[in-house]
Amino acid sequence: MELRDERRGGILPSQAIERLIADGGLVLDARAADDQIQPASLDLRLGPVVHRVRASFLPGAGRTVAERLDEFRLHTIDLRQGAVLETGCVYIAPLMESLALPADVAGATNPKSSTGRLDVFTRVIADGARAFDVVPAGYRGPLFAEISPRTFPVLVRTGSRLSQLRLRQGEARLDDAALAALQATSRLIDTDAPDVRGGVAVTVDLLGADDAIIGWRGKRHTGVIDVDARAMQDVLEFWEPIRAGRSGLVLDPGQFYILASREAVQVPPDHAAEMTPFDPLVGEFRVHYAGFFDPGFGHVEGRGAGARAVLEVRSHEVPFILEHGQNVGRLVYERMLERPRTLYGELATSNYQGQGLKLSKHFRAP
Repeated sequence: MELRDERRGGILPSQAIERLIADGGLVLDARAADDQIQPASLDLRLGPVVHRVRASFLPGAGRTVAERLDEFRLHTIDLRQGAVLETGCVYIAPLMESLALPADVAGATNPKSSTGRLDVFTRVIADGARAFDVVPAGYRGPLFAEISPRTFPVLVRTGSRLSQLRLRQGEARLDDAALAALQATSRLIDTDAPDVRGGVAVTVDLLGADDAIIGWRGKRHTGVIDVDARAMQDVLEFWEPIRAGRSGLVLDPGQFYILASREAVQVPPDHAAEMTPFDPLVGEFRVHYAGFFDPGFGHVEGRGAGARAVLEVRSHEVPFILEHGQNVGRLVYERMLERPRTLYGELATSNYQGQGLKLSKHFRAP
């Protein structure tokens, strides 16, 4: 596969992903679904079975995931008719997509936005991997999803999409100088003097207006959520609202929160972005399982000017007071190899364009 770009490198857009499929660099067990290819990523689908395992693991150099499954598998569950994955358990599922990448193309994976907003901890594993969610350049082999629901049990089936794959050729990430220049011309976040060291700093909104809802806290001991069903669940059966009127929020260990950024965010059409967790040395919490922002997110060309970043927040071992305006993450921007044929916001599946504080697509509007 020949990629048509002379810049140092970038993220493969949808049309390049289609070419890679046609050339055999992406191998699909079944024909790609109509909406499976996103502007800068490919949704990954669960295969026909999932394995309950004793614990999370990495295969390590020279070992395959299948070999390690023989050591750690407790039992195997058929997904063809659907199955419930319980909280507190770890599962490994072969994916319907495998890879035969060109030598200069590498990959990275993240949970889809809807997966992260359900607090389903999901990572992708490749054979020989020493790290999760990293696919080395030139990788040839299968992919597997590690799945661990944290707050809500979930119903999944063959073809369910919990993760997404982004492919890179060469060095795509903008350095601080290039990021500052892009902020000056494109106003990536609506702040006059943002901190762009190692990514654009994003802060949390805990004030809102009047008695408005500024966040949600996940309930325990709820019903099951079907990951493939839209707008089927009653919000208050699964979430407790957090209302404005306080400048700080105590994050309780073990609890899961949905919050929103104070700033509006946008991703220009020829760039993609990723939210990275904030430095744990400045706070005992983690933000954002699902970190990909497609080209056009929050951008006027994608019909979404003014979109906020939704923050998936979980405290660590001790209670932590999160303050209004506190830094909670950084947006790292990367170049696209080509402008995608279709931007985020122009697709029927662009569930979170123009969003403020928003739960996943599975819930009816409160």
